[in-house]
Amino acid sequence: MGLAAHKPVFTAEDYLAWENTQPERHDYLDGEVFAMAGAEDRHVTVAGNLYIALRQHLNASPCRTFMSDMRLHVAVANSYFYPDLMVTCSALDAASPLVKTEPSLIVEVLSPSTAAYDRGVKFSHYRSLASLQEYVLVDLDSRSIDCYRKGPDGLWVLHPFARGETVALASVGLQVPAALVFAEVEDIPQSPQPPYPAG
Repeated sequence: MGLAAHKPVFTAEDYLAWENTQPERHDYLDGEVFAMAGAEDRHVTVAGNLYIALRQHLNASPCRTFMSDMRLHVAVANSYFYPDLMVTCSALDAASPLVKTEPSLIVEVLSPSTAAYDRGVKFSHYRSLASLQEYVLVDLDSRSIDCYRKGPDGLWVLHPFARGETVALASVGLQVPAALVFAEVEDIPQSPQPPYPAG
């Protein structure tokens, strides 16, 4: 989702009280509040496709899948986010209806206005979550998916999946074909390039 507006500095307590009165969602990054821009239909469709796949796969397990209206608290970074998707298998999260703190998987669907933020600042904060095992970035234009997976040594390793490949989500034991991830998502036609002038 996009960063659309910047508001004055808040304490975390002020943010939580204020956010509950707002019609739109806002990320909170250590005192700064950012309104989240609306998403295009491709973004919502891909997030929905992945939600359905994860929800069905995890049915009858302790794990739960949440879409972008569920708030995530990253205490070390004094921040709150609304990931496009997250999976948590935590008993602590199961007992907390309004905010989650121990996700094992987070998915963000990229947009041009947020790709650098999702790959940079947001990922740096997400990495501070001890529970997190995988961070997945979906690129709508290239139909590629980058899966960052934490190894036994604590280091994060990129596992890229190109267009048409099956995506392996090791944190939840799920293989997702690209055709399912991008089902009902149209490619945006590319503008024809003007011919080069004759030399």
